[in-house]
Amino acid sequence: MKQITWDEFQNVELRVGTIIDVQDFPEARIPAYKITADFWADIGIKKSSAQITVLYTKEELLNKQILGVVNFPVKQIWPFYSEFLVTGFVNWNWEVILAVPDKKSINWTKLW
Repeated sequence: MKQITWDEFQNVELRVGTIIDVQDFPEARIPAYKITADFWADIGIKKSSAQITVLYTKEELLNKQILGVVNFPVKQIWPFYSEFLVTGFVNWNWEVILAVPDKKSINWTKLW
């Protein structure tokens, strides 16, 4: 495993946001949702695609806090532009489990 410096880690903007909208993404090759999250402050509202349809319904995602990397360049996924990376882990079936705060946090807060 490559080691990084503290300064390199500080460059990663892993922030808390709240999901405010979830839509199906029928154009995606692998089933996915289009997620809109509010990161507040100078980050604002951003959109992302997330392959989390197996373990999460749209209803349970709404108003859920998540961790997102908000300083990657925009990535085009078919007709959609992803503005942040939704973070998570995979289980033994390679299904994505979201990385989330275990208690309510303030949107825009950075992971330390």
